Amino acid sequence: MDSTKPRKVYHNLRLLDHVNTATGAMYRQMAQEILADPEVDLVWRQAIAHRLSDANMMLEHQTVGGDDSY
Repeated sequence: MDSTKPRKVYHNLRLLDHVNTATGAMYRQMAQEILADPEVDLVWRQAIAHRLSDANMMLEHQTVGGDDSY
């Protein structure tokens, strides 16, 4: 795997709240692909997993209102 891809995916996840929905979905998909690739360095996969988790929690707080449940 290209060693720049994990770095790019990691940085793209920081942009999730600044891009449209389709681009955000693409960034999330790219992150999932990195996480599933055992050839990617564990440190990169952990960092991406952490950033993706944080982004998912932020999305949850934005989309689930006080009276909503899921």
